Amino acid sequence: MSKKIERVQAGEKVFDWLLLLLSIGVLVEAYRIDGGLRLNSAGSFPVGLALVMLASSLAILFSHRYKRRDERIHSALHELQVFFHEHFQPHIVVFSVGAVIYLAAIVWASFYVSTFIFLAAMFIYLRQGKVISSLIITAVALAIIYVLFTVVFRVYLP
Repeated sequence: MSKKIERVQAGEKVFDWLLLLLSIGVLVEAYRIDGGLRLNSAGSFPVGLALVMLASSLAILFSHRYKRRDERIHSALHELQVFFHEHFQPHIVVFSVGAVIYLAAIVWASFYVSTFIFLAAMFIYLRQGKVISSLIITAVALAIIYVLFTVVFRVYLP
């Protein structure tokens, strides 16, 4: 009876280690909120969440210890190329760049203007040029956001 070796996706083990480092960083920053571990302090909840994150990342790292990379991947450079090909497809890159521009635009334009432009542009791009219906969906979504936050919850949006 042969034992089947489980495979990891390209870059998965590197991501596991980066997740562990991020978890440690979150724990350090959560600890610095109040400078101690007191149960009723302001930092107790973030420390607890950081400990859960750290335990989860250790469990993931431990569960992947016997997994091997795909036999079609021959080197670290080839694994990097496969990773970029799988995870940086054009629609993901366009959306990510658009999101960064949107976050910067909120500072200069109002929330509603920048959100309308961002949502409209992303709907038009992701729906492959369906302009009219994308603008209608954007307007309805923004109207719902306005009613919920401004009228119902009375929250100021920048």
